[in-house]
Amino acid sequence: MHLPYFIARRYLFAKKSHNVINIISIISSIGIAVGSCALIMVLSIYNGFEHVVKSMYDRAMPDIAVTCDTSRYFRTDSEAFRSVRSLPGIASFNQSIEETVFLTYGREEGTASLKGVERSYTEEPELRSCIVEGDFDLMHGDIAEAVTGRRLAVEMGIMSRFLDPIEVYFPISDGEISLVNPASSLNKETFYPTGTFFSGGGNYDNTLFVPIERARRLVGLSDNEAGTVELRLDDGADISRTVKEIRSILGPGFSVKDKYMQNETVYRMMRIEKAVIFMILLFIIIVVSCNVFGSLTMLIIEKRDDIATLQHLGARRSLIRRIFFDEGWMIIMLGAVIGIAVGIGLCLIQQYVGVIRMPGSFVVKYYPVVIKPLDILITLAGIALIGLVITALPTRRTLSRIL
Repeated sequence: MHLPYFIARRYLFAKKSHNVINIISIISSIGIAVGSCALIMVLSIYNGFEHVVKSMYDRAMPDIAVTCDTSRYFRTDSEAFRSVRSLPGIASFNQSIEETVFLTYGREEGTASLKGVERSYTEEPELRSCIVEGDFDLMHGDIAEAVTGRRLAVEMGIMSRFLDPIEVYFPISDGEISLVNPASSLNKETFYPTGTFFSGGGNYDNTLFVPIERARRLVGLSDNEAGTVELRLDDGADISRTVKEIRSILGPGFSVKDKYMQNETVYRMMRIEKAVIFMILLFIIIVVSCNVFGSLTMLIIEKRDDIATLQHLGARRSLIRRIFFDEGWMIIMLGAVIGIAVGIGLCLIQQYVGVIRMPGSFVVKYYPVVIKPLDILITLAGIALIGLVITALPTRRTLSRIL
């Protein structure tokens, strides 16, 4: 057995003449264990919330969104877009336009985000699963229908399948507003509500989904003009490769974004929050680890006779330093391993059993937990680095005065 490790282990578990050294060592190890456990649990909870948020956003977001950098609307009947349609892995190609409009429903008035979509858009299984009331139908014969976001429906009291129409107004493009008859300066379309849409992400809560043909007529666009082309890919398709192919086909005048790019701000904020929490908890572990500094210093002073004996037996200074370094390392890593193991166990219980419930009416009943091996490795590596620094200081400073 490695001699410094063997002696360090004996020192760690043997009873000291001063009981306070045992107490400080135990407190240090317990503190590190608690900090490690909390770190694993908090990171896993953040992973769980990130997974929930991603699933809510991903359900309603297209795999790839194409917009024009130079103008709000663009034509989709060009040769370039025909090439995009024929790319392998493209499951659906949907045109859409979005504008802020004024609308009335009964005696209620308000503004909303109008989104004109094609019929194929309403047939997407992921989007149909977001309908919480009614159906995702936008045409009934020649009658134009609409699906409302949940918040919009609640605020304006819009009821699905009721006979009251939703009247939508939008300024006539390139027209002057008439002060005598303001209504003549507005385009008007009428829709009948058929369903309520709720994705959970909040990005479509104030949206009114309507047929793209009526939306174009309202805004004053011609056929094959769109503000966004939304693409969904086949299962297993390489998204990053498809994005590169579309960019090469369309050229520099278009933005091609995958799901992460479409919600880059949300995902970036979640990563920053997770990193900040990790640093705060790691700082707490650093503070707790300072107790190891004190316990090692006291142990070195107590073991002066043993140190002298080892020197007489021919032990080098490096071996003596390694003994106390290994002991401090074991105190810290023992607490870290126990804490991480307990944290993983508690997370698994929460993940598969569900002990702590979410307050209020959230989309999930219990706190979501996702354990990532990378978090465990980073936590272990961070504590190991702290252990290297904390144990190196007393072994060098205190032993240099004795040896």
